[in-house]
Parts: sequence; structure tokens; C-alpha cells
Amino acid sequence: MRAGEHNDLTDVPGVLVGQRTLVGGGALTGCTAVLLPAGSTVVVDVRGGGPSTRDTPALDPRRDGPSVAALLLTGGSSYGLSTAHGVLDWVTRNRPGADPVVPTAALFDLGRGGDFTAHPGPADGFAAAEAAGPGPVAVGNAGAGTGALTAQMKGGLGAASVVLDDGTVVGAVVGMNSHHPAVDPVTGLPLGVAHGLPGEFTVAPLDVEVVAEGQRRLADSVAAREFRAPLNTVIGVVATSAPMTRGQAARFAEAAHDGLALAIRPSHGLSDGDTIFAAATGSAGAAESATAAVPAVFARAIACAVLAAETVTTPWGDLLAYRDLYLRA
Repeated sequence: MRAGEHNDLTDVPGVLVGQRTLVGGGALTGCTAVLLPAGSTVVVDVRGGGPSTRDTPALDPRRDGPSVAALLLTGGSSYGLSTAHGVLDWVTRNRPGADPVVPTAALFDLGRGGDFTAHPGPADGFAAAEAAGPGPVAVGNAGAGTGALTAQMKGGLGAASVVLDDGTVVGAVVGMNSHHPAVDPVTGLPLGVAHGLPGEFTVAPLDVEVVAEGQRRLADSVAAREFRAPLNTVIGVVATSAPMTRGQAARFAEAAHDGLALAIRPSHGLSDGDTIFAAATGSAGAAESATAAVPAVFARAIACAVLAAETVTTPWGDLLAYRDLYLRA
């Protein structure tokens, strides 16, 4: 078992990822488009009480599914769902055999760059799809993770993958915007680090004083900000090379949510809209192997997002990242 070449979603053969990042002029947001090979089996699992999605009923595993060429993760909350129009335009022009559907999930990042009306739109979705390639995927303050927060600490985009001994490949990308913490209050480590592959994460448990100082600095930065309601959600895509029925793909998506729960505690709250799309491309591997592996892969992607995020100073206030809160020494 090892990480794929890029340690991200594009290690699944045929999966491409493109991003659009909007920073400045009041914007701190973006979108991440995932292009899938023809014939992929695609489902979704939506949890929590406040999702912002588009075309998710089309992925109900109890029904025959459409031919989905693209999935979209975006900032901008419900306003950002308009970004899907641009991806759909790209699909119509470039994937004529696909059905006209682009399942989309949005996270709340409105106002985090200073302008509450700044959000991705159709042109940004088209640009993200046009930029899609075989990796590596930019993580941290990129794409759908650009304006993300996690428990008032700067969140971001994260990714991970694994290649199993039987040839099954599993990959994940996540927009990490959780309401609840992804950091162990005792060790100061991102919770997902515990599920890392050998040598993947180089951070070590922190001294009690370092953890306490990081927590104090975060609390001070939150107190200094202009008040904003903590509206959050975690959105992501998992994919595997294994062939799957729609029922098996649904279980694969459910297992990815297990990984979310490993890396964020508590998870799936009433105000969250945690949404994970799952795609099985069917090129090689075993469904059972992929489903067993995906919780750790998704937890690792969340840890990646936490560690890769960078501090941002905005008109709203300082959005401090993990690396500046806990790893300054």
C-alpha cells in the first residue's frame, strides 16, 4: 500500500481536476471541477442539516443514473451553484455523449474576503473545467477551499490517494470548511494525521504549552474579527478505479463519510451540509478493497487541507492557519 504519484484524486486513472481561485477585490473563494471518464458510476451521500447542492437527486442509487462527465465543488453557498452552468457549458461542448447534468455542492464562504456578494459564477466554472488536467492538484488556499474555515481556523482544499496491493486506486479531494474542530485538543495534531501513510505527515505531538498558546491565539483572532455567523460545511469527491454497481458505490460514499467523522469531531451537525460525491471508473481493482480503504483516504485529505492552509488577512480580520497557530516554532 502506497500513495499515488500525486497523492490526490487524479491518481485514479482518467480523473482530471481543474480549479479557479478568486482572491482580491473583496473575493476569497473559488471552485474545483472534477472531470470523469465515460461510463463512471456516480452517486452522492449528503449528511447534516444544511446542504447547498444541485442535481444530487439524479445520483440516487435507487434509480438508473445519468452519464455524468463532471462534478463540481464550489464556494459561494447557494449563489455559487450558478458556477455549474459554466461547467455544463464546457461539458456540452467537449463531452457530447454525456447527459446535461453537473452535480454540485457548495460551501459557505460569503464575505470572507470582505465582499459578501463575491462568489464564483458560470465563467469561473467554465475556466475550472477548461483547466482540468491529470494533476498534481493544488491544495490549501485553492479552488473550493480558498475561503474555507475550520472551527474559525483557516481551512482549505485537501487531497490524498492510495494504491492498494491488489491494484485498486482510491483518491479524494475535499473542501475543508467544518464548523467543528479537526485538531486534537490534547496533542495539537490534525486528527486525520493518525491515518497517514508511513512518512506522509512529518508533524509530531506538540508540547502542552504550544497547544495552549495556539488555542489562545485563535480565540484572540476570533474575538478581534467583525462578527459573522459560523456557517460551514465539508464537501468532497472520492473516486476509485474499481468497478462498482450503484449500490456498491453508495456504500463507498457512506464509508467516505466515516473518514470525515474520523478527522472532524463532532461531525454531521444540524447546521452542516456535509456532501461527498463518489465515482467508480471501473478500470481495475475491487469494490470491497476500495470501500475498506476510503475512510483513511478521506481523513488524510482533511489533514492535508488543515496543514496546507495559509493565513489570510482580510477586511473581516485575520484568518489564522494551523501552521501559524501551532507550528511557528
